[in-house]
Amino acid sequence: MSENGKKVTIQDIADSLGISRNTVSKAINNSEGLADATREKILQRAVEMGYKQFSYVSTLSQFNQAGNSVANLMADGGEIALLSSALLSNSHFVSLFLDKFHQECAQLGFTLTMHRITPENLQNRELPITFDTSKIKGIMCIEMFDYAYSQMICSLGLPVLYVDGPVRKNGEPLNADILLMNNYTEIMRFVNLMAERGLTRIGFIGDPNHCQSFMERYNAFRLAMFNHDLPVDPRFLLTGADKDLPLIAEKLESMEDYPDVFICANDFVAIEAMQMLAKKDRGLLQKVRFLGFDDSHESRIFYPTLSTIHIHTQVMAFSALHLLMSRIKEPAMDYRTLYAATDLILRESTEF
Repeated sequence: MSENGKKVTIQDIADSLGISRNTVSKAINNSEGLADATREKILQRAVEMGYKQFSYVSTLSQFNQAGNSVANLMADGGEIALLSSALLSNSHFVSLFLDKFHQECAQLGFTLTMHRITPENLQNRELPITFDTSKIKGIMCIEMFDYAYSQMICSLGLPVLYVDGPVRKNGEPLNADILLMNNYTEIMRFVNLMAERGLTRIGFIGDPNHCQSFMERYNAFRLAMFNHDLPVDPRFLLTGADKDLPLIAEKLESMEDYPDVFICANDFVAIEAMQMLAKKDRGLLQKVRFLGFDDSHESRIFYPTLSTIHIHTQVMAFSALHLLMSRIKEPAMDYRTLYAATDLILRESTEF
């Protein structure tokens, strides 16, 4: 909201800078084809005006007030340790997130160092040899989905932030802040749109136990089906573990009846499934619709282009910064789970 209480729109931001609405939209949605300087200028203006996606960022200004800034509080800076059990490729939404997070950390005098957690580390519940607790001010975990290992990390007595995280089923809550994308709203909206079109045979592909986000996306699918009083056909649930991908491929290959729509745990699961169907019969891609999640680069260049759910990586980066820096400043505060907004993007894979 603006100072006068009026909701700030993309058009308002565009008018204030004398540029097109499309250019502002590209910056906010982190789309390609925009110079970094232009993107930064637009995002800064969006923050200043209190645009909905960035309204919470104003809380970061508290850190910059005289005598109360993180930079002053941590005058010597320090290391933010990034822990990951996976290799983060440029295709992963986190690559853009980390780029922005690193920039903001540097401005506050912190360094960001990455520590790879090997399978041996996970099995033995040990830290990598590069990890020196005496230098570390806070920990950010990405693609860290082993619950027992996560408990060990959270027992170190350091501020910990999870971007996504292990499935929270019967285990005790982790002593950490958690940042997630909104995994519910847009999937439920999508099921509603499909139901309005008479497309009620909907399935799901992906392992709900892989991570918290996958579990929430699966739960959103089940809840949406329940809300519309639609049956969930077990034949259309391909929910085996990631290691069972060959089994999922076999199920797709052997299917004689397909749903109207497959909702997939992310874009890469969707693209893999679409390739499998195309190998069997290219015509199936004009009969079975697919929805992914992440709005990866591949989702825009694959044919047919993939309907997906966009993650606001810039918003995620600011949110992560706020959660971690405020935890460093006030380590005794209650632990928080924060959800960043997402947007449904419809493309060719559902438009027939």
